[in-house]
Amino acid sequence: MGVSGCGKTSVATLIHERLGYPYAEADEFHPPANKQKMASGQPLTDEDRWPWLTTLRDWMTSHARAGESTIVTCSALKRAYRSLLSDAEGRVFFIHLAGPMQVIADRMSQRTGHFMPTSLLPSQYADLQPLAPGEDGVTLNVLLSQAELAEEALLAAGLLEDANTLALREASASANCPTHRDPSPNPSPEAPK
Repeated sequence: MGVSGCGKTSVATLIHERLGYPYAEADEFHPPANKQKMASGQPLTDEDRWPWLTTLRDWMTSHARAGESTIVTCSALKRAYRSLLSDAEGRVFFIHLAGPMQVIADRMSQRTGHFMPTSLLPSQYADLQPLAPGEDGVTLNVLLSQAELAEEALLAAGLLEDANTLALREASASANCPTHRDPSPNPSPEAPK
């Protein structure tokens, strides 16, 4: 969670690569009207966000019912939004990537092809309600590297051991997988020259 440009997608991708959990980018769940509104420089209202957040919650629940944990990137700026998302079945753990507005604005100015303009960043900071006591989550400083953020997020969520076990299992499987196999079952000795 966090304002646009804080690194949610980059860090979530690293976590997805470590754990292999199904991954959803919340921006892809926005209806076209929401994207057009933001692209034109208008902040979304709560009324714009509720259907979008409900769709995300339902996506998480459908995977939980199938026995799958998930990773979702979502701004989740307000406690009420996080409350709705927390209604998904299974554990919902928030990782708030937080940092100074100028750092985030600089990052946003470097990216291309995203519908969210840097001009809306102040409205996101105005809406942002940091994690409160009792909310299941952690706040991490965006000044850390993406790899450090992913590692800290996994540790805080209690998933670091799962990620390390998965990595060891994959390394073991690749070590036991032959890279070259002679097609003949009984190769004949090389003929003398």
